[in-house]
Amino acid sequence: MEKQRTLASSASLSGTSLHTGETVTLTLHPAPVGHGFKFKRSDLPDEPVVEAKVENVKTVERSTTLVEGNAKIHTVEHVISALTGMGVDNALIEMNANEPPIGDGSAAPYVAVIKQAGIVEQDASRVYLEPREPIVIEAGGSILTLLPDSKFRISCTQVGPEGRFTQFLSVEVTPEFYETEIAPARTFVFYEDVKPLMDKGLIKGGSLENAVVARGESVLSKEPLRFPNEFVRHKILDIIGDLALTGRRIKGHIVAVRPGHGPNTELARAVVKRHSELIAMAPRPVAAEGGVLDINEIQRTLPHRYPFLMVDRVLEIIDDIKAVGVKAVTINEPYFQGHFPGHPVMPGVLQIEAMAQVASIIMMRKTENAGKIGYFMSADSVKFRKPVVPGDTLFIHCELLTSKKRLGKASCQCRVNGEVVSEAELLFGLIDK
Repeated sequence: MEKQRTLASSASLSGTSLHTGETVTLTLHPAPVGHGFKFKRSDLPDEPVVEAKVENVKTVERSTTLVEGNAKIHTVEHVISALTGMGVDNALIEMNANEPPIGDGSAAPYVAVIKQAGIVEQDASRVYLEPREPIVIEAGGSILTLLPDSKFRISCTQVGPEGRFTQFLSVEVTPEFYETEIAPARTFVFYEDVKPLMDKGLIKGGSLENAVVARGESVLSKEPLRFPNEFVRHKILDIIGDLALTGRRIKGHIVAVRPGHGPNTELARAVVKRHSELIAMAPRPVAAEGGVLDINEIQRTLPHRYPFLMVDRVLEIIDDIKAVGVKAVTINEPYFQGHFPGHPVMPGVLQIEAMAQVASIIMMRKTENAGKIGYFMSADSVKFRKPVVPGDTLFIHCELLTSKKRLGKASCQCRVNGEVVSEAELLFGLIDK
């Protein structure tokens, strides 16, 4: 599995902020596993820290602003876009003002600082948000959809007033592509929006050195456009930064039409909400070091294979004693051909097998059990409460009650839509392979 990454050292960038016009120095620092992105206001008493999470988003007027307690951080999207795009998972972002420097209006200055600091792997696996069904946000003429995908992709359509500067780009976001094709794209504004923004006290530090102004069909800029479709590339830059506020990396395909910071952060909220619903049955909040296993890691842990592998993914592993696994039940399961084919129902014994496999994963991850294999010995207090049918998603909750030298006991439940459909206490014997 991919490892989390942080900075190898600290590095700084100074300049003028876009909206407040203040002079500011920003320093990127390494951070521990599970830290995520956090902003530190070194100019305020007690140097408060604001976590870069969508729960702290308060305003989205031409930029994304975070608020926690009395501390505010304006225009966070460019720096966290650069960190995310370059493959950094954990960083402390220290500033001596309330807004990062705008630089040339792109994320390229932040990429330069990240490369100056260097990037190192950490001793923990990355944790991803992976949608299993579309999530759609519609707001003010914007439509954003997050679709399941094995990669992080963005397909974006930028449309200006009266259809001007309509641009489309579809990309897979990788550090290499981000650095050369997305980070250099500068922020832009339409001429008719400049005065209203100034009337609101915004863009005090704005100039043709750090923004592109579109007037009619023309472009005003200190230098030529860096890309023929620079506007849509910057929109993708913003989407990456705003979606990083979910607190985890995303595996999915974002299809965005007329995106903006408001719709972007609303999609981030919806993704976090959906993820919370999926793990709501977990016995306790996720530990920062909690593990997530995909099917490849599961197959390295268990000896089971098709058609007897009953776990598609492990969502959470907590303190090496609790785990939540997932099994998508489809009509293509081989047992439906002969088990009530006119009224397909998942056999209860296979639900117990799914519980046993998740419990085995907990035990097999313990160092002292390396090289051993677990044999199912008994099942007590078995109850089947509701039928499981094709289309259901089985969430398998297991807690290791005892783990001695040769024996392990686990309490397990299978749940569908939050309701218990089966449960049992399972006893295992551990022997050398």
